[in-house]
Amino acid sequence: MKKRAYISVFDKTNVVELAKKLSLTGWEIVSTGNTCKLLCDNGIKAIESSTLTGFSELLGGKVKSLHPRIFAPILADESEISSLQDSPFSLVVVNLYPFEKYKGVNADIDTLLKNIDIGGVALLRAGAKNYKNVTVICDTDDYALDFDNIDEKTRQKLALKVFEKTSKYDFTIFEELSYNFGLSKEDVLSNSKALYLDKICDLRYGENPHQKASLYSYDNQLDYEILNGKEMSYNNILDATAALSIAAEFFDVNACVIVKHTNPCGVALGKNIEDAWKKALDCDPLSAFGGIVAFTKEIDDTVAKHLTSMFLEIVIAPSFSCGAIDILKTKKNLRVLKINTPYDKFSNFVPQEVKLTPFGALVQEKDTLELDPDKFKIVTKLKPTQEQVEDMVFAFKIAKHVKSNGIVVAKDLRTLGICGGQTSRVGAVEIAINRVCDSPKDAILASDGFFPAIDNIHLAAQNRIAAIIQPAGSIKDKEVIETADKMGLVMATTGIRHFKH
Repeated sequence: MKKRAYISVFDKTNVVELAKKLSLTGWEIVSTGNTCKLLCDNGIKAIESSTLTGFSELLGGKVKSLHPRIFAPILADESEISSLQDSPFSLVVVNLYPFEKYKGVNADIDTLLKNIDIGGVALLRAGAKNYKNVTVICDTDDYALDFDNIDEKTRQKLALKVFEKTSKYDFTIFEELSYNFGLSKEDVLSNSKALYLDKICDLRYGENPHQKASLYSYDNQLDYEILNGKEMSYNNILDATAALSIAAEFFDVNACVIVKHTNPCGVALGKNIEDAWKKALDCDPLSAFGGIVAFTKEIDDTVAKHLTSMFLEIVIAPSFSCGAIDILKTKKNLRVLKINTPYDKFSNFVPQEVKLTPFGALVQEKDTLELDPDKFKIVTKLKPTQEQVEDMVFAFKIAKHVKSNGIVVAKDLRTLGICGGQTSRVGAVEIAINRVCDSPKDAILASDGFFPAIDNIHLAAQNRIAAIIQPAGSIKDKEVIETADKMGLVMATTGIRHFKH
């Protein structure tokens, strides 16, 4: 029985070479439209599908392969071959209209609809369904296979690749049309969810050496370059994300963020980047050892010398002077990341967060709510100075990124003490104050959640904290505010809670 191949591709990369290879080993080729013309123009004998079906392409090419004389030879198993009008197809080579090319680029609806493939998806699924008898190819990388000697195991893998491709293709269409048709975030969250991820690379291991891990791409990725050091590890990626998330809060000023185990251990704004670095480091120089440092502005030679004077895992910045790169490269294992994506776009990359639990998958919007200093309330009799307002906003922005219970002590736009991950809020307040190197006098204390008791206020006052910013919402709010008044504290409430579990 003559071997037959059906070839119809949008992406015509290497299809001529493939068809020539098939022709040399005696395959009969059936093709459509522009693909068939391309093959014939290159001296390859190919049968136009309309010759086989007896019907010309309809609707400007929208309908050309949807015919029993195409699908029956693809779907027939060995017991059904004798009932066919034609020989069966043993090979199906199809790729799809590039709908994903228009995802997220605000294409008009007519362009989106035009690029939804109908026949191609049906052909691929038909071939994959009949993998026992048909080899189905949807990826140009597979053109090098020996199609005269394909075993069933390989056909299974190729069929799985097809179902993976078509399911992702359908979900991409659903997702893009959902946004195009004006569905709100709440509407999208109410629908069934799917994550389609393409592996970028395997990582050495996960959080610990006994855990396997890989990095996958999805939607739009951060644009960055590794200028020095080894590839990023699992923990490196988490820490870098934490550092960049905080740095992005201060994208338009000179800021330095030092992170350890995804928690900030020093954050500061400065008159320049060197000033910001020194202030951030002063917060907790012990924890900064082996940390991850992110800057919002270019690193120059002077700052680079400071950075190489101690052990750091990663240094991140939007740009580096030539001299700074040379200096940083003297530390062979120091990972140096140049972030090409503007910092003010960083929060847009992960609009939703997903956590898998034994109860099911939790999906939520990312916490990107901004604090408006014109809207938070001063609830005490004593009112803040302008400098205190600026420090309160600064500290509360950082508390947003500290594990709950999270407390930040800050003054003069730099952190003095940070504590997160405690099981009691008063314990977190005590630890954060105790971590202040000099004195917390006249500092700001920010809390990611409300104060459930007045012991927190007493502790702050005893340590001469000047002002507190917190969400409020406790049943003891009145008592907490009255205590702050008695202790001569300023207190602002935001109405915004920033729990981070």
